[in-house]
Amino acid sequence: MGPLRALVAALAGGFGAGHPPLPAGARVERDLAYGTDPAQCIDVYLPAGRPTGAILVVVHGGAWAIGDKANPAVVAAKVAHWLPAGIVVASVNYRLLPLAGPLQQAGDVARAIAFVQGRAASWQADPARLVVVGHSTGAHLAALLVADPALREKNGAAPWLATILLDSAALDVVEIMHAPHRPFYDRAFGAGEAGWQEMSPLHRLQARPEPLLLVYSDARADSAAASNRFAAAAAALGGRAEVQGVPLAHADINAELGRANAYTERVDAFLKSVGVP
Repeated sequence: MGPLRALVAALAGGFGAGHPPLPAGARVERDLAYGTDPAQCIDVYLPAGRPTGAILVVVHGGAWAIGDKANPAVVAAKVAHWLPAGIVVASVNYRLLPLAGPLQQAGDVARAIAFVQGRAASWQADPARLVVVGHSTGAHLAALLVADPALREKNGAAPWLATILLDSAALDVVEIMHAPHRPFYDRAFGAGEAGWQEMSPLHRLQARPEPLLLVYSDARADSAAASNRFAAAAAALGGRAEVQGVPLAHADINAELGRANAYTERVDAFLKSVGVP
């Protein structure tokens, strides 16, 4: 494995796909198409018992270039934890570089959310009780949709209940591109400040967002700074934004969410505060 691919894999939390084990009686509807491209698909994990009505939509990372909705690091612990609580978990794939850039990827995520909202009743779920959970690149894409409601609305998505952003340093793209940065940022964001601003959640933030929880790794000063700046900007618009540092590596912030630990308890407390489950 080359050094760049190894780095991207670490940022994604691994790049191999697999099927996580399901809790007893649970089931999954795989590869539901929300668009015409094969990458535009979603897996929906359904609880064994009567659902509470709540839905978590999970968006994987991978430096805008790799990643998969079925990666155990993306869904295994989340499915094991939240399905028994009666929460539907949906995991999204979207088109990747070089076939689609970040704005097109954000549009894909919005279309996937719209698909889930439209099908929620068939899963005994409530489209108004939907929370988006994005990690790394997935957090950047979710943050774009949080920042600019027009971007999600033009792709059919209605407002959702809350958003959890897991360890994204890419909330101020302009700052990243003006500083020394890793090459994969150039592949994602290209050259030119106008484009950087268009792809920067902080620069697109224009209206009070739904409640936010931003989680960052204590080992990553860039993610901590980006999370705090985005939270402050959301709060200045009247939004509720909570920031939490955790003593976990970037990939572990994704893989450990749902396991029995203080971090999961913190996320559960946030979910409870917005009415989930």
